[in-house]
Amino acid sequence: MEFPRVNLHIHSNFSDGANSIEEIVLESLKLGLDYIAITDHFTNTWKANIIKTLNSRRKISRYLDEISDYQEFLRSKKLPLKLLGGVEIDLRSSIDYIKNNIEIDRFQLVLFEYLQNMKDAVKIERIIKYWKVSIDSKSDFPIIGLAHFDPGYLIYNYLEDLIEFLKEYDIYFEFNYSYSQYYSSEYRLFFDKLKEHKIPVGIGSDSHSLPYLANIKEPLEKIIQYNLEDNFQLLILKLRELK
Repeated sequence: MEFPRVNLHIHSNFSDGANSIEEIVLESLKLGLDYIAITDHFTNTWKANIIKTLNSRRKISRYLDEISDYQEFLRSKKLPLKLLGGVEIDLRSSIDYIKNNIEIDRFQLVLFEYLQNMKDAVKIERIIKYWKVSIDSKSDFPIIGLAHFDPGYLIYNYLEDLIEFLKEYDIYFEFNYSYSQYYSSEYRLFFDKLKEHKIPVGIGSDSHSLPYLANIKEPLEKIIQYNLEDNFQLLILKLRELK
């Protein structure tokens, strides 16, 4: 089975990435990528004092406007690249900060980072429920994923609860090139459960500079190793359905 070339975890210079959105788009075209997502950091934790983040509604609006401009550029030129406007949300951020700053119907992709226990899952659940009542149409709701999630936090005591949570809220697991330890063979049981319950999986390189954009081969090989091709196809179908 041949898959499109997908990288759904990329940082630009709107947060701690080295390159502009324009540079990322042009390099992705050269690399022959089919789907990419810019997913800059959003947090009001200690990280906000160390790295650049999407730290205000005004900055987020400029960020999404610029992404929208390049989406229109790609469409108008009929270029073979689909660009998603995304965000990587630090789960240690306060719920009020997330609610007050993230206009969810403007995003095509949301990644949550630092899921470490079922309390974090409940927090995601609360946020998603809030977002769903705040938008006019279900078609405006973004794809939701877990950024560089370590299965070791939950699979030994809460595996069934975790799988039920992912399935109920249609959240995909990210095979992240920069955190290859999180898709090691010691977590085979987790990946078997993803397959059994048809939980989508995706690919991201966690790129902070142009040379990392192409780092998608190893994650795809692992998806194939764990027989998760159909799960990846579930995410691809979502990508194809995006406006």
